[in-house]
Amino acid sequence: MSDVTASLTDLSARDATHDAQRLANLRDTIKTLPNDPGIYRMLDASGAVLYVGKAKVLKNRVNSYVAKQVDSPKTRALVARIAAIEVTITASETEALLLEQTLIKSLKPPFNILLRDDKSYPSVLLTEGDDWPRLSFHRGTKRKKGRYFGPFPSSVAVRDSLNLLQKLFQVRQCEDSFFRNRARPCLQHQIGRCRAPCVGLVSDEDYRRDVMNTRLFLEGRNAEVTDNLIARMEMAAETLDFEAAARYRDQLSALRRVQEQQFVLSDVGSADVFGVAAQPGGVCVSVLQVREGRVLGSKSWHPSVFGETAVADILSEFLPSYYLQIGGGRVLPREIIVPVDLADDVVLADALRQQFGREIDIKSRVRETRAAWLTMAQRNAESALTAKLSHRGHTAARFAELQRVLALAKPIARMECFDISHTMGEATVASCVVFDAEGPRVKDYRRFNIDGITPGDDYAAMHQALMRRYSKLGAADERLPDVLFIDGGKGQLRQAIEVFETLGITSVQLVSIAKGEGRKPGLETLHFPDREPLNLDAQSLALHLTQHIRDEAHRFAITGHRARRAKARKTSSLEGIDGVGPARRRALIQHFGGLPEVLRASAHDLARVSGISESLAQTIYAALHSH
Repeated sequence: MSDVTASLTDLSARDATHDAQRLANLRDTIKTLPNDPGIYRMLDASGAVLYVGKAKVLKNRVNSYVAKQVDSPKTRALVARIAAIEVTITASETEALLLEQTLIKSLKPPFNILLRDDKSYPSVLLTEGDDWPRLSFHRGTKRKKGRYFGPFPSSVAVRDSLNLLQKLFQVRQCEDSFFRNRARPCLQHQIGRCRAPCVGLVSDEDYRRDVMNTRLFLEGRNAEVTDNLIARMEMAAETLDFEAAARYRDQLSALRRVQEQQFVLSDVGSADVFGVAAQPGGVCVSVLQVREGRVLGSKSWHPSVFGETAVADILSEFLPSYYLQIGGGRVLPREIIVPVDLADDVVLADALRQQFGREIDIKSRVRETRAAWLTMAQRNAESALTAKLSHRGHTAARFAELQRVLALAKPIARMECFDISHTMGEATVASCVVFDAEGPRVKDYRRFNIDGITPGDDYAAMHQALMRRYSKLGAADERLPDVLFIDGGKGQLRQAIEVFETLGITSVQLVSIAKGEGRKPGLETLHFPDREPLNLDAQSLALHLTQHIRDEAHRFAITGHRARRAKARKTSSLEGIDGVGPARRRALIQHFGGLPEVLRASAHDLARVSGISESLAQTIYAALHSH
């Protein structure tokens, strides 16, 4: 009996260790998730999908599953079986909801309950053939005669839209039986939401015009409606009727929500959409599968690539393997969408035609919905690559290789890196980012606003930032890094040497990272205070770690600089964006009804504003979401 007890004890201990390691791996994955909307898939050890969910902020939502206090027994049971987490980034929470429903219906995960029925998406019905057409909510078989508009992501969205349309156009929404038996106007007329055609208070011509405007609006041809609201809003403001102006502003905002583009559920298109991300140490190709306008999900691949390889070359090698070698049973879509032009796209298309027996289009220059798919694929590739490179085992190998290259006696526990950002000396900001054995330690990041120096003097800025960072720490402080990287050459390194000599700190290895010829990755030179400069091989894990912390310091510095510059100008966040002058700022504010709605808009929505091209829309979106 004692042997059995001992065996059970050992088995229990092994299970506990395995469970702890599993949770640690999940937390590592969660740290790499983006703060973007999207859907997440919980997988068990065999790769089967346990649960599909949507999130406005992926990292926050998924992190809630591994919180210390989880009240729901169902959630605890789910977490106990999760072996891996996969995500697909979308452009908005609406798209995430639509993709979530699509995946739940196709995958039928065991832990999903609420959305496993076969409910159709709700629509708006505008009847035809009636003397007085009616607007109504519809779900189910489309048997009634009329125009159906949708689908909408939820019944709440439909009812909100109907409520808005009542205010805008006052087309009746009552049941036919109620309409035919009216002798006097109902309450809807009294509160200004119906023109009472039931008792002849509106002419047939005026009512038809209201119906036409309603139809045009639901078809997306709402420029005239928008212009009218803008004119009313400005007129109300000029007459100091600010309450009315605010009401029109809110209506403009609601219009944008109703007309929000739903790229996940378009009505046309069958394509495989490829995104490629490449960083020092890894490459990721993400494939977004779209069938009949529905995004079915994404899958990421990590091909082995030697040295710095162009995206076009990566895809030229990956696509034949994807379709012709590992593509047994793969369904060929009508289109293949890639982010760059391929030199051999004609040859590949011909090979696919011979293999699958039909024509295929390979496109790289796409617009509107397909451009949105391409953006989604690219963001998923970047997210998947970040997750892979931040994996605990990979990070440990990088740290060990850097320790060997720097000839340090003990393992590296903490590294810091400084960078300086400014625009012609304006709003200078220094950044300090921190890495430990688990990767970026974001809570320890610091920024320093640099003042009291000659504008544009990077050496003085670096000296001030280093002095402010380390002057409060003693020579034996545990928060001192083992390695301090400086983004720059010998001059920036000299500033670090002077600061540490002044402070009497000798325990930190100082390294500056000088960019190579043409600023190409892989050609960096490492400078040291007491040894010859070092050029590492482009495939070196130590170089990849060095590039990672340098790039993170640069990103953190430039976002801080942009924020400081915008605050100093005391204007809206649209100020300072190249190509956006007063006229375009006014057009954006008018189109969306206020700055909050501009910030909420996608790049595609921005491009719909008069005077805003697609490239400028991308620039505006990047500037507004870079902080």
